[in-house]
Amino acid sequence: MQYFLVVSLLVALDQLTKYVAFNYLQSINSIPIIKDVFHLTFVKNRGAAFGILQNQRWFFIIMTVSVLIGIIYYYKHLPKYKPYGFIRFALILISAGAIGNLIDRIRLGFVIDFFDFCLINFPVFNIADICVVIGTILLAWFILFTPEDDFEKKEVE
Repeated sequence: MQYFLVVSLLVALDQLTKYVAFNYLQSINSIPIIKDVFHLTFVKNRGAAFGILQNQRWFFIIMTVSVLIGIIYYYKHLPKYKPYGFIRFALILISAGAIGNLIDRIRLGFVIDFFDFCLINFPVFNIADICVVIGTILLAWFILFTPEDDFEKKEVE
């Protein structure tokens, strides 16, 4: 239940910000927040990060649905004790981001991006992307740095 609630809230936040970008930012293209450093810039992303795999909409849809099925299955079968709460949180973030961008791909045929750090050569991104990146970093951190003894059965606080 907690999984679906938190994922739903994050997806709603992502879709709300994309709605605003689509309806207000699209016509003016870019608003400097910090000139030459950070702008809100409307981008129709038909690929992945850095524009790779352009116009592969169905590939992204099929891959996203497959990954989400795997995440939901894995999430439901995780033990209820520490340190698995950390994994649960990471999977919630990854799921929310994947769903947010999946909605765009299905509905629009592209993903709406708008956060633009123009000072560096970095792709324009959105809240869904932030969720996926943070969730993936947390999951990688957990996998790489959690000692094996932490997997002993402990009660959740």
